[in-house]
Amino acid sequence: MVTAIDKKTALVVIDLQDGIVKMNLAYPAAEVVKQSARLVEAFHKAQLPVVVVNVVPFGAPSGKARTQVPGMPKDEAMQQQARAAMEAAGFFTIVPELGARPEDIYVTKKSWNAFFGTELEGELKKHAITGIVLCGIATSIGVEGTARAGYERGYNLTFAADAMSDMQATAHENSLNVIFPRIGEVGKTDEIIELLGKN
Repeated sequence: MVTAIDKKTALVVIDLQDGIVKMNLAYPAAEVVKQSARLVEAFHKAQLPVVVVNVVPFGAPSGKARTQVPGMPKDEAMQQQARAAMEAAGFFTIVPELGARPEDIYVTKKSWNAFFGTELEGELKKHAITGIVLCGIATSIGVEGTARAGYERGYNLTFAADAMSDMQATAHENSLNVIFPRIGEVGKTDEIIELLGKN
């Protein structure tokens, strides 16, 4: 349940880009984009910052670490080939249905956490932000990675549960039911928009 939205709150939309919304997700991407677009519209109406994050997963130190599940290629030449192919396919392009505007804040991250190696914190400080509403894909990866970093920095976090999805239902549910309530408040888009209108 969401009890309040800070007067100085930013919406942070995680990785609603063409290549990610086309993945096989536990909950339909169309609904995530629809609810996220409603949040974007509400934040624009309230004249509060909208931060649009996309991921270009190349060049972060974490990309060279050993993992059990294969991810991006570790070899630099192979990474360059993969990036060129993804760019050609429009993988990194923010979906137009989101309704983002040119004057919104755009952040490109290389890893799960949108604070790491980006200007996100500086932009939030510039606007004296104390609260963040999070939505996007994937719940347990980009959303949770960014949320954990935001919590460590002392932001009041609000999670739009119906505006996020994951590749795995169990991972999505774990984030929503176990992790997020310990670091913020979880609610639905309608609830968040209603509270936003009362500020």
